[in-house]
This record gives sequence, C-alpha cells and structure tokens, in this order.
Amino acid sequence: MSRDLDAPEIGAYRSAVIRKIKMRVLPFLVVLYIMAFIDRANVGYAALEMNADLGITKAQFGLAAGLFSIGYFLFEVPSNMLMRKVGARKWIARILFSWGAVAVLTGFVHDFTQLAIARTVLGIAEAGFFPCVLLYLTLWFPERERARVVAQFMIALPVATLIAGPLSGMILDHVHWFGVESWRWVFILEGIPAVMLGFVTLFALVDGPHKAKWLTRDEADWLTETIDAESRAKAAAHGQVSFLRSLAGIRTLSLSFIYYSKSVAIYVLAFFTPSIVAGLGDKLSNTSVGFITALPYAAAAIFMVWWARHSDRNGERRWHVGIPLLVAAAGLVSMVFVQDSLWFSVILLVVITVAVYATYGPFWALPSLFLTGPAAAVGLASINSLANLGGFVGPFGFGALETATGGIYWGLSIVAAMLVIAAGLVTRLRFVREAEAKARELAATDAARELSDKDDVRVS
Repeated sequence: MSRDLDAPEIGAYRSAVIRKIKMRVLPFLVVLYIMAFIDRANVGYAALEMNADLGITKAQFGLAAGLFSIGYFLFEVPSNMLMRKVGARKWIARILFSWGAVAVLTGFVHDFTQLAIARTVLGIAEAGFFPCVLLYLTLWFPERERARVVAQFMIALPVATLIAGPLSGMILDHVHWFGVESWRWVFILEGIPAVMLGFVTLFALVDGPHKAKWLTRDEADWLTETIDAESRAKAAAHGQVSFLRSLAGIRTLSLSFIYYSKSVAIYVLAFFTPSIVAGLGDKLSNTSVGFITALPYAAAAIFMVWWARHSDRNGERRWHVGIPLLVAAAGLVSMVFVQDSLWFSVILLVVITVAVYATYGPFWALPSLFLTGPAAAVGLASINSLANLGGFVGPFGFGALETATGGIYWGLSIVAAMLVIAAGLVTRLRFVREAEAKARELAATDAARELSDKDDVRVS
C-alpha cells in the first residue's frame, strides 16, 4: 500500500476497505445460506402434513430428516478440497444447482424409502457449501474481523427459520394448486430459488481480492499482504499442520465434538420445534405455528452478532462459546417444568435458541487460530462434517426417544447433557487457550505496528 497517511488515517483506510468488502461479499452469501438452511430444514414444517399422508412414524421421520447429514458427512471434505482447485465461484454455483434440483424433487416422494433417499442425496448435493464459504471468507477478512464476519454470515440461520416458519405455514394452509398436496409445494416452491441463484452466483462472486474490479490495486494488495502475514505468523507459532492432523488430529476431533453437540441441539430445534409448538396449543393453524416458531430466531439473529462483536473486542473465544452452551443446557432441562404452558415454553425456546446460535461466531474463530492454507480447507470441512453427524444422531435419536417414551423431555435432557460436556471441553482445552493467547499477542503487535506508522508518514 502506498502511504502518505498518519496512523489514525491508516486505521480509517483499513476500516473503509473492510466495510467495502462486507457490503460486496456478505449480503449475497447470507442470501445463499438462507436458502440452504430453508431447503434442509423445511422438512420439519412439511412433516405437519406429510407424515400422515405417507404413514411415517416419529422415529422414521427423525431417521429420514437426519440422513441429510450422512450424505453431507461423506462428501464434505472432498467438496472443500475441490473448491480450492475449481474456484469458489464455479463450485458454489454447482452446489446451488444440485441442491436446488434435489430439494424440488423431494416434493415428489411417495413413501418413507423415497424420502430417505431424497434426504441423503440432498446432503450429498449441498456438502461443502458451509466450509467452502468459511474458507472463502478467509480470503477476504483478516483475523481480527473473523468472529464478527462469521456471525454476520451466520445470521442467515435464524433469519432462514424466521422466513421458513411463516412461509412454510402459509404454503401448507393455502397452496393446493393442481390438486397437489400442500406439503409437496413446500419443497417445490422453496427449492426453485436455489437453482436460480446458482446462475446468479456465476456473476456475483469472484475468486479473490485481485480479481475484484470493485477493489483498487492498493486495497487488494493491502488485504492480501495482511492475510498472508497472519498466515505466516500462525505457521511460525503452531507449525505446518499436516493433512492427517487437519483431517482427524486431536485439535480437529476436539473442536468437532464441541460443534457436534451444538449441532444436535440446532437440528433438534429445527426439525421438532414446529411439532413441539403445535402440541402445546389447541387448534393452532400451521400459519400460527410458523409465526410462533419464528420468534426465537428473530432474537437469535440480533444477539449472535452482538455476542461475536463482544468476542472480537475482547479477543476471547472459549468462554464466549462455553457460557451460551451452559445457558442452552439449563433451558432445555427447564422445558419439563413448563410443558403445560405454551408461552412459558416459547420463552424458554427463545432463550435456548439465542444461546445456541450465539456460539457460531466465536467458535469458527477458533480453527482459524492455527489452520491456514490447504490445512484450513481440510480442517474446516472435517470439523463441520464430523460435527454435522449430530444432524443425523439428534433427529433420529430424539424421534426414537419420543416414540419410546411418549414425550420429548428425555430427549431434551440428553441434548442438555451433551452441551454441558461440550462447554467444559471448550473452556479447558490447552491448545485453545494457547492459540487464543497467541492471537491476542499478535493483535497487540499489530496495534503497536499501526502506531509506529506515525514515523512513516509521507512514505510511498
């Protein structure tokens, strides 16, 4: 970067570049993730009508819903590795085309077996999208911005449910076109936008800063140099991480379990909250269930960004993950005491959902503390794919327990216990504490370097 600026002006320059990138990169990625989560979670709303039509039990529904995560698990690491070779723009577009097509075709299933196959193939089609985006964001944002940026991207999850609940409920209640069951239209109408966005992706994304025509050469150079310097510092501090260690080393497996526990809670909430709410109130319409279910996610969308900003400002990650997990666990256990009250149950669902979603930004700042380059591609995908097995175990186990016990509370208690274990683990991991301390040290060094820029004024 050519500079004839003093230190405050340099800070303002850098902030302006980051703001520009956020405005050009994040909104479109958020829209894509909203569609991804709607298409993977709308089966929970369709189930309000679909299960009876297809003769599917609670346990079968939990199995079919969770099979998405098996396909996702098997193909996520290869998908992320291919993105590095093919390029983000083309690979993310491919993912959108394939998952949108499978989502639409799910509207044409006629029995449990076909639904199970469709859910598995949907997981294969979408595999890699989330870690591909995480890897893509590391090309655009320095370390100090990561938790906030990830949280701002992942605001798509609560927003998706905020949209999916009312939208799916209204489709179920009002769309019966051509004599086709309304639950089929849920899949068809919510799958088509993904295919359309696949075409848009080819024009909206670029593969890196130096290919972005909306960045000046100086801005692209500064960004690339900053991120490269961070990568070199992390490599010097933690060493080069091998393929096997990034795929299944102790660090990867530890973070995978923490994220796995969170994923179990997320998917149980996504797939079973509509049924839980419907069972709490007499004669609630599908539209009413959709709007009530959306309430917790509206609160989560606001809080998760504030919590990530708080984590970035303090340079602290462990407790910003651990505390929300403990709060969510307490909320899940408390559900048994308010099971006869719709509104007390909804209040607890708000607390649980807000707490679980608050972990996203701080958690995904942890792997990037020691993973860079090819190791980051493998490690991020491995953590997400292993953890997303919770998307299979959670719905399947929860559905089976509900069938066996006639209630939801044993399932909620087991999820709560997993969250407590995960909270204890994330706060005690030595490598996390060391990486966090090193990141704060690097941030302090960077801040000192910015102050020293005062001595470099009028230098180009």
